[in-house]
Amino acid sequence: MRALVFDAFGQELSVREVPDPAPSLAGAVIKVEAAGLCRSDWYGWQGHDQDIRLLPHVPGHELAGVVEAVGSQVSRWRPGDRVTVPFVCACGTCGACAAGEQQVCERQTQPGFHHWGSFAEYAAIDHADVNLVRLPTAMEFTAAGGLGCQFATAFRAVVQVGAVRPGEWVVVYGCDGIGLSAVMIAATAGARVVAVDSGGEALALAERLGAAAVHRMPGSGGAPGSTDGVPEPVDAVAAAVRDITGGGAHLSIDAMGHAFSTELGIGSLRRRGRHVQVRAAGGLTGLSMNRVLAYELVVSGSHGMAAHAYPAMMDMAAAGILRPDLLVTRTVGLDKAGLALAEIGSVPGITVILPHG
Repeated sequence: MRALVFDAFGQELSVREVPDPAPSLAGAVIKVEAAGLCRSDWYGWQGHDQDIRLLPHVPGHELAGVVEAVGSQVSRWRPGDRVTVPFVCACGTCGACAAGEQQVCERQTQPGFHHWGSFAEYAAIDHADVNLVRLPTAMEFTAAGGLGCQFATAFRAVVQVGAVRPGEWVVVYGCDGIGLSAVMIAATAGARVVAVDSGGEALALAERLGAAAVHRMPGSGGAPGSTDGVPEPVDAVAAAVRDITGGGAHLSIDAMGHAFSTELGIGSLRRRGRHVQVRAAGGLTGLSMNRVLAYELVVSGSHGMAAHAYPAMMDMAAAGILRPDLLVTRTVGLDKAGLALAEIGSVPGITVILPHG
């Protein structure tokens, strides 16, 4: 098969022929029709993720496609089934899985990190009965390309962990794919959303997706959702959000993933507000536990979404209530995938790679 490959971290990406994958006894091989491009893929290529241990490597952790082959122990899926896959692939048998919390599986694997990923014509997924998710018949593969991480991560963070309610104020820090997904999902849930980023095009897209207000952070700018352009002072940005929301947001979502954006999320909340961290925060935070204590704030992490939790999101997408297709602003073939990865964030919204396009 053809795949995007790198032989050394941060070095050249090339498309070349590599061996076809084969399904494990409990696994499946998926013909990849669409693969979302996420900032996490860039971090993996740069060597920031310690789960990538063997080189050469094929990145990509989001995919939608068709089951090509299954192992002898797979009972729920057959070749020809249209599917997507959570980026956290669970074992199905550990304590966390037994409790229904597959998104924090103790023996989880992630395509594009623990093993070769989806920037290829085919991808192998283990424990298919636990991890595959059926796509609605009418959903295009391109629209489903970001469901494995960016859209599903935002859905769980906003709806399930953040417990958003109609009429609440929600602030979203970072308007890359995850952040823009959170904007759409929160607005659809009836919340009033403030989108914060350093990029004007990303904020304009956030408004089109339902943001009631936007705030452009000062600084040197940078790609949507990036850590470039640390605002000075940080307190001024949080104060601006508190002013917009009449005293502070009820829910803050940090889709930017930096020490200062975590502080911004906490500082933007009103009393008894909730903060949800959906992207790993780089560096050390100066998290004020005094504020958490005095305001009785809730601080939570949200790590993807288990396959069994997808139906509610899929039903809303199938009904046209949620529109993941509106987040896709660019599609590229496999030959242009390396350039798109290297320039991640240069185009607001979600870029989807079409390996067979």
